[in-house]
Amino acid sequence: MNIKEETINTLRFLSADAIEKAKSGHPGLPMGSAPMAYTLWAEKMNHSPENPNWPNRDRFVLSAGHGSALLYSLLHIFGYGVTIEDLKNFRQKGSKTPGHPEYGVTCGVETTSGPLGQGIAIAAGFALAESRLAAEFNKPDYDVYNHYTYALCGDGCLMEGVSSEAASLAGTMGLGKLIVLYDSNNITIEGSTDSAFTENVRKRFDAYGWQTLFVSDGNDTEAIAKAIDEAKAETSKPTLIEIKTLIGFGAPNKQGKASAHGEPLGADEIKSAKANLGFNHNEDFCVPSEVKSHMENIIKSLGEKEKAWQEMFLKYRAEFPEMAEKWDTFHSADLPCSLIDNDDFWTYEGDTATRASSEKALQKLSKLVPNLFGGSADLGPSNKSVMKDREYYSKDNPSGSNIHFGVREFAMTAMANGVALHGGLRPYVASFFVFSDYMKAGLRLSALMGLPVISIMTHDSIGVGEDGPTHQPIEQLAALRSMPNYTVFRPCDSKETAAAWYMALTRKTSPSALVLTRQNLPLLEETGKNALKGGYVLKDCEGAADILLMASGSEVELIYKAHEILKGKGIKSKVISMISWEVFDEQSSEYKESVMPKGVTKRLAVEAASGFGWHKYTGLDGEIISMETFGDSAPAKELFKEFGFTVENVVETAERMVNGTVSK
Repeated sequence: MNIKEETINTLRFLSADAIEKAKSGHPGLPMGSAPMAYTLWAEKMNHSPENPNWPNRDRFVLSAGHGSALLYSLLHIFGYGVTIEDLKNFRQKGSKTPGHPEYGVTCGVETTSGPLGQGIAIAAGFALAESRLAAEFNKPDYDVYNHYTYALCGDGCLMEGVSSEAASLAGTMGLGKLIVLYDSNNITIEGSTDSAFTENVRKRFDAYGWQTLFVSDGNDTEAIAKAIDEAKAETSKPTLIEIKTLIGFGAPNKQGKASAHGEPLGADEIKSAKANLGFNHNEDFCVPSEVKSHMENIIKSLGEKEKAWQEMFLKYRAEFPEMAEKWDTFHSADLPCSLIDNDDFWTYEGDTATRASSEKALQKLSKLVPNLFGGSADLGPSNKSVMKDREYYSKDNPSGSNIHFGVREFAMTAMANGVALHGGLRPYVASFFVFSDYMKAGLRLSALMGLPVISIMTHDSIGVGEDGPTHQPIEQLAALRSMPNYTVFRPCDSKETAAAWYMALTRKTSPSALVLTRQNLPLLEETGKNALKGGYVLKDCEGAADILLMASGSEVELIYKAHEILKGKGIKSKVISMISWEVFDEQSSEYKESVMPKGVTKRLAVEAASGFGWHKYTGLDGEIISMETFGDSAPAKELFKEFGFTVENVVETAERMVNGTVSK
């Protein structure tokens, strides 16, 4: 057995042993895919274990994240700090080797990849970022950005719709440095893919505008290496390499069967597999000495590539100081300007829909934040998400900063995650709020990874009007607010919209949604930077309040007007704008008490969406005017009246609550 085969078998059995010790995991992919993974990592991929965050490294995404044991085994033998003890703690609490790869937990893991298909879309985002940054920074003889993104996927990834959306867009964009290795083994949890997946995948990707290649034997490392070279030679198209493998390869009683996919092989089967493959090391978690020596040489050569880039980059800095300064700006987590002190950014006039307020803020930001990069799922004119002084990104114009995502909300969100993970750009996406349902899985991964991706969500309520209940969000606010580490902003006017943009851009470890109206809203005198507290008092009263009135977005106008009417009736109220629950909840106990005194138990919340969640602020003695049904198809003013979102209903409800009268 040659050293390459010995190393590949080492990867197989490190993975199998980790899964066996955990009594949980997926050995089938590691056993079948180890040859392609080794070939890529050892022979074709530019990466640096000594400097894992090298900006020009090739990115590797394990889209088939259930095969994580293979990735951890790779990270171990390539010197990324994953130890044998870490492998022994596979899937255990607090370990660096969780069940699916988790960004920020394990050095060398580029992205969280749990839900199948997400990894391909995230990889497309990596490739998009590389293309955009190369257009920005590369100079003759200075390829500052010149790297590939590789994804390893399985049949399941290619069944998920998000992979189709992303592949279609990647083909249109001509992302030639995106290369997908397809572990084609025709097995899923339920058995043969013949039961549900019989299409010709390569023909599908041909239609998307990809180059497609085929390797008939997943153990033929020379053929795999040749295919990767051919993929890299095609610079105008992304490439799919279908590599036929046998799931659980080498395990005599389980290879090629569904039982190899998602359960440990068993000690006896591992022993038989070792004998079958000629791996003459019976001890668990064995890395033979010759494999260690072999890997030391490979790791050294990888480091040399990174050092050569660093030397080139020093010369680049000296020759192009303005570009070096721009590089530092693009790659800083901090804003390049002090928005908080920028009077123009906070100055607005007139009654305006908050989607239009956001557009005004975005035009100002476009001139101040050069690495903004984003777009909409074909709704740019409606959700006002286009930077008017920037061009559109395309295959022929990779220096553009606006993105046509097409009608692909799912892929758009996942690709934005890839852009954020890549570094150097500040991504935003946009759609109608009701379509956040299509974006949800990508938004969840943004939150899980702590990526500051901004989502512009317009047409935020029944105020959409005539488009009807299919386009009127009801439960979407509650859904996003329920997500850990996700920040929702629903501003009531232009100044609060500016505050929402400011907070979204300065929250470094949380994604944000800007939930915005279609209909015009008044510019209120009292709004402004106080919104940076998440919730604040717009109108107060003398002495203790009889009732607290609280709302977000368009409904703030209702409680604002109700305040004066109630005052005329002898009822003292506080008007509270709740632009962001999450930000308000972060404030000190003293501040929250000043806004919502515990002694005031009569509390009324108003929001043209599901009332779910408001009870934490209203308490047992409070009430909520909200949507408890789906909407209807009618002009917005008629709908607000029909469902009780009127000043009159707010006043009547508050008066009844304070006076203790019975509802009609």
